[in-house]
Amino acid sequence: MQLKRHNLDWIYFLDLFGTLVFAISGVLTSIEKKFDLVGSIVIGFVTAIGGGTLRDILIGKFPVGWLIDRNYMLVIIVGCLLSYLFRSRILKWRKSMFIFDTIGIGLFTILGIKTSLSFGLSVEVCLIMGVVSAVFGGVIRDVLTNEIPLIFRKEIYATACLAGGVVYLLLVRTTGIEDLGIVISMLVVMIIRYFAVKRGWTLQLG
Repeated sequence: MQLKRHNLDWIYFLDLFGTLVFAISGVLTSIEKKFDLVGSIVIGFVTAIGGGTLRDILIGKFPVGWLIDRNYMLVIIVGCLLSYLFRSRILKWRKSMFIFDTIGIGLFTILGIKTSLSFGLSVEVCLIMGVVSAVFGGVIRDVLTNEIPLIFRKEIYATACLAGGVVYLLLVRTTGIEDLGIVISMLVVMIIRYFAVKRGWTLQLG
């Protein structure tokens, strides 16, 4: 999930924005579960950087991304403060938060794939690491707050990330245009997630 600043600054700032949204999501969940301040900060933190941290550990990237870029820590702190100070207003923006969350998982999928590719891993492993980057912060959040993780329910979530990752790899390898591949792949994730929720698409058998 976390990458050092590179020449694609717009991706870097989108990454920070996604981290902010995930931190807010985690804190709001913990507040609903009646966690105290420290507990809420912990949940916000693991939701925001849990997937990227797990990915970096699995592929042997040390130190993990957020340890060498303080901006991620600052963004998470801001997310925690916003969640407490403007909770009621943020809850009114729940639909917008869904959109931002979907942008986040799309972006984190691509960043996870890019990071894994840089370590010379196989395409299949890179796809898995992309999904890990996108969804496992939410998995850790749900486990710690005693919820069934979203990817284990019937709702289409990780599958959207996987589809976006496949599209990204195909586009980059056939066109060589990095920016275009990222944008289109993120749109694929967003469209699948939107219609899955709107129309109740599931992968449930029977």
